[in-house]
Amino acid sequence: MATTSDNTSTAEKHPFSDRVLIRSIVSRPDGGAGLAGQRVRVGGWVKTGREQGKGSFAFLEVNDGSCPANLQVIVDAAVADLGQLVPTGTSVSVEGLLKNPPEGTKQKIELRVEKVIDVGTVDPAKYPIPKTKLTLEFLRDRIHFRPRTNTIAAVARIRNALAYATHTFFQEHGFLYIHTPIITTSDCEGAGEMFQVTTLISEAEKIEKELIKNPPPSEADVEAAKAVVKEKGEAVAKLKSDKANKEAITASVAELTKAKENLAKLEERSKLKPGIPQKDGKIDYAQDFFARQAFLTVSGQLQVETYACAVSNVYTFGPTFRAEHSHTSRHLAEFWMVEPEIAFADIKDDMNCAEAYVKFMCQWLLDKCFDDMEFMAKNYDKSCIDRLRMVSSTPFERITYTEAVEILEAAVKEGKKFENKVEWGIDLASEHERFLTEVKFQKPVIVYNYPKGIKAFYMRVNDDSRTVAAMDVLVPKVGELIGGSQREERYDIIKSRIEEMRLPLEPYEWYLDLRRFGTVKHSGFGLGFERMILFATGIDNIRDVIPFPRYPGRADL
Repeated sequence: MATTSDNTSTAEKHPFSDRVLIRSIVSRPDGGAGLAGQRVRVGGWVKTGREQGKGSFAFLEVNDGSCPANLQVIVDAAVADLGQLVPTGTSVSVEGLLKNPPEGTKQKIELRVEKVIDVGTVDPAKYPIPKTKLTLEFLRDRIHFRPRTNTIAAVARIRNALAYATHTFFQEHGFLYIHTPIITTSDCEGAGEMFQVTTLISEAEKIEKELIKNPPPSEADVEAAKAVVKEKGEAVAKLKSDKANKEAITASVAELTKAKENLAKLEERSKLKPGIPQKDGKIDYAQDFFARQAFLTVSGQLQVETYACAVSNVYTFGPTFRAEHSHTSRHLAEFWMVEPEIAFADIKDDMNCAEAYVKFMCQWLLDKCFDDMEFMAKNYDKSCIDRLRMVSSTPFERITYTEAVEILEAAVKEGKKFENKVEWGIDLASEHERFLTEVKFQKPVIVYNYPKGIKAFYMRVNDDSRTVAAMDVLVPKVGELIGGSQREERYDIIKSRIEEMRLPLEPYEWYLDLRRFGTVKHSGFGLGFERMILFATGIDNIRDVIPFPRYPGRADL
C-alpha cells in the first residue's frame, strides 16, 4: 500500500489482492493529486451513483472500507451498462486512469474507468439499506448489512485501532498475552448472573426421542435375557464337564458372550429415563459433559492470575458474558474485556498502568484514526476529538472513595439533585461518576480505597479493615471505564473473605493454592472494551460499537 505521507509515491497494489486500496489514493496529504496519470485497479461498493449527460456516462462514489472517504469513479456508457453500476450497494472492480478533476470540485483525484472487471449487481427495489439517512436502531435489525454504512464501518476501524493499540501497549511494556478459558467453573464476580454451559438438556431430548422410537425393555425382557445367560452358562459348563472338543466349547462360549452383551445392553437401556438426571432431588451434574457445573466466563482475571504468579506481567483480551436481563444502552450479554495482571505491584502501580494505557489508546486514535474521528465529530459528538486530546495529555485526578462521597455530599447540600442517594457505603452510580469527572474535575478521575462490603472477595483488605485497595478509572461520557485492585495475597484473609461472601470454597481451592505456595503481591484491572469505544466515538448505545450485539431477546447470526 502506498504511504499516505509521500506525495510522489506510486499507488501500490495490496499484497494479497489485485487492486489498490482506496485509502492509499485519497488519504494522502495531497488527496491523491500526485498520483494523476497512474493506471490502477480498485474494488469496492457503490455508495451513490448517478447517470449524467443523458445516460452517456455515470459518476460513482466507491468505498472499499479502508477509510471513510470515497473515490469518485467515472464510467462511460461505451465501457459498461451504466444501469447495473449506479444502484447503491453494487460491488465493482474497475481499472482505469487516475486524473485530476476540473478545478473547483471538492475531489482532488478521480478514476476514469477503461475496463469493468466485475460487477455484483443490486436490485434497488429490494436492497435493504437505502441511500436515506438511517437510524442506528434501524440498522440493528439488518445486522449483516450494517457494516456497509459509513458509521458502522468507521466504528469497525476505530475498534480495530484500539485493539491494535491494546496489544502494542502491553507488548511494548513486557506483558505476555494469555488466552484464558471461555468455559469456566468459577464465578469471578460472585454475581451469579452467568450463562450455564450444559449438554444435559440436549442429551435428555435425545434420550426422550430414542425412548419414543425404541421403548425401554420391560422387567420381563431383562429377566428373560438373564435366563438366556444362565442357560448358555450351564451349556458351557456341561460341555466342559463332558470334556467336549475344543470347537464345541469355543462355539458355546461365543454364544454365552453374545447373551451377556445382550443382557448388558438391555440393563443399560432399562435405566434410561426421560428428563434431566437427578440425584437426591437435585440436578446430577456428574452426568454433565464436564462432570460438574460449567459457565461462560464473566472475566479471565482469576485464571490469568495463575500466570501472573509465574511469569510476572500478563494480560488477557477476550469475550466475557453476563446473563443480566438489562435493556439499557450500557449493557450487553457478550462483551470484550482487557485484563492485565502485574506481579510485585501494588494499587499505585495498578493506577499508573491504567492511566498510561488509557492515554496511550487516546493518542493512538489521534495519530492513526483521525479521519474516522473527524467523521464521528461531524456526525455524533462534536467534542469527541477534544475529549481524546484532553485525556491523552492531562494527569488524572486521584481521590479516595471517602473523598468522593464528601464531594458528592457537598454538591447535594449546594442543591445538586441525584436520583441515587449519596452516603458512605454506596456503590457509586453512573450519575455520581459522571458528576465527578465532567462537572467537578472536568478530566478523568481515579477513585480508590472502596468499602469492603461492595467489592469482590479477591481485593486486598486495607489496614483500616473497612476498605479494600480497589480503584476505578472514571472518564467523561461513560463514567467507569476501568475497575481494578491490588489482589489479596494473604491466605487467611482471602479464605475468610470467600466464606464471608458465602461462596463455596471448593471451586476456589486452586486460587487459594496461589496464596499457599509462593504468594506474591500483585495487582490488575479490567477495561470494558466497548465502553472505551463509546468514550472515544460519542456513540450513545453500546449495541452499536460491537459487530454482533447480544442482549436479552437478540442473538442474530
